[in-house]
Amino acid sequence: MMPVQTDFMVEIEDRPGIVARIGAALGRADVNIEGVCGLTSGRMGILHVLLDNDKVDAARAALESNGVEIRTERDVWVADCPDVPGELGRLMRRLADAEINCDLVYVTTSGKVVIGAPEFERAVQLLDRSNASAPPV
Repeated sequence: MMPVQTDFMVEIEDRPGIVARIGAALGRADVNIEGVCGLTSGRMGILHVLLDNDKVDAARAALESNGVEIRTERDVWVADCPDVPGELGRLMRRLADAEINCDLVYVTTSGKVVIGAPEFERAVQLLDRSNASAPPV
């Protein structure tokens, strides 16, 4: 998995079957969902879907042909995050100390951490350096 991947954010109605429809559409297009994060407020929801960079075009076509509007498409940083106390704090402290705001965090289906930031290039430089210097687990 590459350290930079693509995240789609879609706005969905909060009703039964919507996420099933999205998952089925991507499955029919042979697109694996590598990570997902969803939340609702009122009658609407937001769904973030992490994709392999080689499948972005197929995913976009599958979603759009099924009436799912992609609100944002962006690069996110994806890397190993050992399952130990304080690891997420260590990564996020690196951003905080550089005064970089993080606006997206979730975990992939394989336990990697996904981080998005408005100052993405700066964040990637810091996070790559931080991840490379992490103590062995």
